[in-house]
Amino acid sequence: MKNIILGVTGSISAYKAADIANGLVKAGHNVNVIMTEAAKGFITPLTMQSLTKNRVYSGVLQEEDPSIIAHIELAKTADALLIAPATANIIGKLAVGIADDMLTSCVLAVKDIPKMIAPAMNCRMYENEAVQDNLGRLGARGWRIIEPRSGRLACGDTGKGALAPVDDIILLVKEALGEKA
Repeated sequence: MKNIILGVTGSISAYKAADIANGLVKAGHNVNVIMTEAAKGFITPLTMQSLTKNRVYSGVLQEEDPSIIAHIELAKTADALLIAPATANIIGKLAVGIADDMLTSCVLAVKDIPKMIAPAMNCRMYENEAVQDNLGRLGARGWRIIEPRSGRLACGDTGKGALAPVDDIILLVKEALGEKA
């Protein structure tokens, strides 16, 4: 059993994170979910807790066990990190090393494990040169960028920006961990 950190950010695609978590758990993994405050506006922590059977993390200053610092401990014990869905906001923060919440603080503490990020946003935002530059920075640092798919988006626009298919994301995580499909 591998320990996977699943970061969930405030995209309309956040509801698909439940299917990702469930698929990884069914594959025999321990999944620790870190949700941004914005993500909790789209899907509840209780949903993710119910699927993973683990506490859901969101507040970097909410330490339940005084003997550990949660974002450091999660980083030390993780075998892989996946952020899905990833908003333009989280991509920008990670590209420049901002650590102002539980997810970004944990990411900065992660070392020597596979890191994957699955963008999900409006096509205009995804195509913006700042977002593309930030994805390029992450890619240069070893992040695997799970390309979004093209299609009709929540706002009604059509273009590239929809979260990659859940099954594809799960498969890529398994591959990153050296598992067979």
